[in-house]
Amino acid sequence: MATEDHGHDHDHDHGLIDDLARIEALRTEGVHRAGEHEGPFSLHVLGLGGTGAGVITKLLRERPEGFLADPTMRFSALAVDIGDEDLSQVREAGADLPPERSHVQTVALPIPSNQELRTSLNRYREFLKMEFPRYYWNPNYEPWLPADVELPGPGEHFPRALAKAVYGSEYYQNREIAQALDAFAESVLASQATPLVVVVFGLAGGVGGGIVVEIARHLSTIKLGRRPWVVGVGVLPCEGDPPETFDGSLFPMINELDCMIDTEKNKGVMAVWGDLYKNPFTGGFFAVPQDDVFAMKGDLTDTHSYVDSGIAGFLARDNSVHLYETLKALNWLSVPADAWHPAIRGEPNDRWINVLATREAADIATLGGCGLLKGFSTEYVEARTLGPKEALSATAVTQLQGQIGQIATTTVEPTVLQVEGPGKPMVTVVLPRASKLDLEMFFTARDTYDTLTWDEKLLKHSWLLDLGVMLCEPSIRFDGMGGECIWGCACWVVVPYAAIRGEAAPVESPVTVGSG
Repeated sequence: MATEDHGHDHDHDHGLIDDLARIEALRTEGVHRAGEHEGPFSLHVLGLGGTGAGVITKLLRERPEGFLADPTMRFSALAVDIGDEDLSQVREAGADLPPERSHVQTVALPIPSNQELRTSLNRYREFLKMEFPRYYWNPNYEPWLPADVELPGPGEHFPRALAKAVYGSEYYQNREIAQALDAFAESVLASQATPLVVVVFGLAGGVGGGIVVEIARHLSTIKLGRRPWVVGVGVLPCEGDPPETFDGSLFPMINELDCMIDTEKNKGVMAVWGDLYKNPFTGGFFAVPQDDVFAMKGDLTDTHSYVDSGIAGFLARDNSVHLYETLKALNWLSVPADAWHPAIRGEPNDRWINVLATREAADIATLGGCGLLKGFSTEYVEARTLGPKEALSATAVTQLQGQIGQIATTTVEPTVLQVEGPGKPMVTVVLPRASKLDLEMFFTARDTYDTLTWDEKLLKHSWLLDLGVMLCEPSIRFDGMGGECIWGCACWVVVPYAAIRGEAAPVESPVTVGSG
């Protein structure tokens, strides 16, 4: 059941689509179901940090029936972390895949010395010049990390700002990670089947959360040329995770994604920094809650294993058709009725978060609140039961619909789509089009962030730090706008600070942002 709203003042009325017949078509006509002309689909997973490596490992150890059976199918996986602790299991799990139709690689980013890191950070203007031919050579530039920053050891927690520095140093100097991204993209584009690219990471993780904002744009915009769908899957922390998971970094993480994915906010970033900062998640974004699973399991290892298995099943079962059809439904919802055309990709607004929950068939009653505040409303919710038909009774289907009704108010009745097939019976539930203000953890993370010193806050950020912008602080030059310049000059973003905070109605922007 969804929890109380803790008194946080925000409006859940997000302006639901008013074309009732069009929404109803998802439920009654299945307009999002894959037709004969669609597919087959090939899955390609970029896993970041321990979370991403865990999902890839589960997927390869629990391969669904028919995985790579079609000779036109191809699978790619790239797992990236600082250190090799969680990567060896990926290599082991993928060792027996057919090499001519698969690509599995891991990259353990090395921990540099203080001097090595400082040298690369001092060169960052040169690095950015390689990406931006007309990059403004900012005379105020300084490394965003203090000279005396302490580097964690192997297996220790990396703050997001430091993980970004390690990744950037390796990528821009054309070391292993740059070459691995090229190889991964080459494998994706070599697929005869329609490629679906998924980036999996922990939303409160230091490494995954620290590098995703850079590696996603490098992959999606530069390496893949924004051709295949690239989908983000961010896993929310749970109560049993270590204390550093709740250090306030989730607040900048969600806001950085918000300014990437929400089209209007993203325009406000590109107005200052250019179209290389366009939303890299062209297929959409899923947030995966874990708290309800932890309440059921009571053990952190079991929780992570259960959630990883569920994500892997959603991505890979039945040759990824469930992922594709879900993306198609989300695109259907995000395009206004008066603008619909089959060749249009919907532009996400502030309701860019699609909550994904999975359960084994026997655990339907544990769905819980899925991390959403009480009062959440959306247009359409679809649950899917996968596996043998007899594994889920009519009573269980009714129970599932009732559980969904306790989490969300929907414009049309929630749908339970039963898909018969082989494999362990499981249930997937997608609650689409939530905003960051619908997530319980947004407010607790903001409260924690507000207790930090300026230096501590900086370490929780990642995106735009190399451009001098600390997103979650107010601009020092433009009143009411976000993005404090850490060098004291005029770096900023055309996004109202109130919109970043999620507190008050946005103020009038002093800069007009074009619609192109």
